[in-house]
Amino acid sequence: MATADTFEELKKLQEILVEKYQLDAKVEEAPKQLSAQEELLARMKKEFIEKNTEYEAVKERVSKLKFDLDEAVRARENGEKGMDNITTHREYEALEKQILEATDRENDIRKDLQKEEKILEDIKETLKINEEMINSQESELTESRNSLNEELKQYHEHLDELTAKENEIIPSLDKEILFKFRRIIQRNSEGIVAVKNGVCTGCHMILPAQFANTVREGDSILFCPYCSRILFYEESEDEDEDMYFRMDDAGSLADLSDEFDEDEYDSEDEEKEDSFYDDENESYDDEDSDSEDEDDDSDDEDDEEDLSDEDELN
Repeated sequence: MATADTFEELKKLQEILVEKYQLDAKVEEAPKQLSAQEELLARMKKEFIEKNTEYEAVKERVSKLKFDLDEAVRARENGEKGMDNITTHREYEALEKQILEATDRENDIRKDLQKEEKILEDIKETLKINEEMINSQESELTESRNSLNEELKQYHEHLDELTAKENEIIPSLDKEILFKFRRIIQRNSEGIVAVKNGVCTGCHMILPAQFANTVREGDSILFCPYCSRILFYEESEDEDEDMYFRMDDAGSLADLSDEFDEDEYDSEDEEKEDSFYDDENESYDDEDSDSEDEDDDSDDEDDEEDLSDEDELN
């Protein structure tokens, strides 16, 4: 197959594979949409069971308190009835004490019973609300599951269509190229990209000039050395304007020579000027040296005259 035809087939295959992999990802992620609802429903049911267990325990305590309350009431009533049969003061005191104790116990039990009945009523109301929420959640989950199944059905139908199109293209492609191409698309979503102005449009890296020229020739399938995508050359309208080296900006060799001559001329002038100042400085140094020598000779002559005068005096 000609390289140009191969590029066209790869472009078609790329569109198919990108859409196919996206659908595969949706099919894989779809059940996770239900998992959150399923976890919520499971947690609600667990809380309902725990709350119902608490309800049964409170209900049992309420039943026991009612039984104890009946006993306490009977004990008080029996004591009150026994007051008619009292013959001595001691019996009266003992029966009165019994009645007071039964009354106190009755009051304590009534308080506990009222408290537990309040708790029981609250739990009962909570259970009713939880049960309604569970039923609602189960209904929503059922609707979501049906909707998801319908959505998955459409996904699979579309996948079958894409697979059929894929099977029409892949027989004409090299197996090794096809293997690499699929892996690149799974990683980067683009397996074949254009080269414009010497730049890979996939990773936007500047390609070596010789390599870019080879891609431009289009005689073989080449992969980007940076992102591993398959490359094909694409003309750009502003390619000539975006050249890395422009002759207009660079100027001619004559201009370069003139600039060089001017620089050289300036350099020679600077050297001559430096040499002139160096000679002047040396001249001044020599004059200073001669002046110092003359001063030294004059000092020597004065010393000799002084010595001569001393000799004459002696």
